[in-house]
Amino acid sequence: MNLLIDIGNTNIKLGLANSERNLFTWRIATDPKKTADEFGMILFDLLETRGYKFTDIKGIIMSSVVPSMNYTLEHMCTYYIGIKPIMVDAYINMSVNFDLINKDEMGADRIICCEAAYSIYGGPCIIVDFGTATTFNVLDENGVFLGGAIAPGLKLSAEALVNTAAKLPRVELAVPDTVIARNTVTNMQSGIVIGFKGLVQGVTDAMKKELGCPAKVIATGGLSELVTKQKDNPIDIVDRGLSIKGLALLYKLNANKV
Repeated sequence: MNLLIDIGNTNIKLGLANSERNLFTWRIATDPKKTADEFGMILFDLLETRGYKFTDIKGIIMSSVVPSMNYTLEHMCTYYIGIKPIMVDAYINMSVNFDLINKDEMGADRIICCEAAYSIYGGPCIIVDFGTATTFNVLDENGVFLGGAIAPGLKLSAEALVNTAAKLPRVELAVPDTVIARNTVTNMQSGIVIGFKGLVQGVTDAMKKELGCPAKVIATGGLSELVTKQKDNPIDIVDRGLSIKGLALLYKLNANKV
């Protein structure tokens, strides 16, 4: 079994895979106050619920956009499992080509999603990752990364509105029944959630125009359903497990380096 670890700003996604398929996935909070021992016990319990032990893990790959968490999770892997994880960066073996950009600036979260999207769905494609930030990643038909865009995430936008407007409350992020809303809560839901569909539509339409050809729009991330459940949205494919699938693919391409 291989352990897949994707450290995001809000959540850490964990996956367990064999050589043929991903078996299980979990999400835990990205908590910098937790120690390697605490994360080790969390992982122990998650594995045990599925009938596995640390000794069943033969390989580990890890991606991270939170450098301060790297040592803690690496130490957890080496101490409890006895394996140093493969770290994802833009220089490991992959199917996607990032030569057109400064590789040192490329986030690991974008790398794993691009690898999965191109390997599974082909190109050209636009990957929209709805996380703490909303990232747009563009690949051509040959798997060359052309660039993208970064916008605030849905939760981040909602928090900014609440924190800077004294009379606005925190609201559930949900799709309201109507765009023309009649109370403060649904006004905010309309502006944030339906407004975000407009943002995604506008950015992806402009990207397709610049590409000069049709491109599949692939959505991933925990908040993607807030856009994809709306009518006439610009998303063609929804794959919330894209990051874990990307880690599994990259492990296969780099396992011989361990």
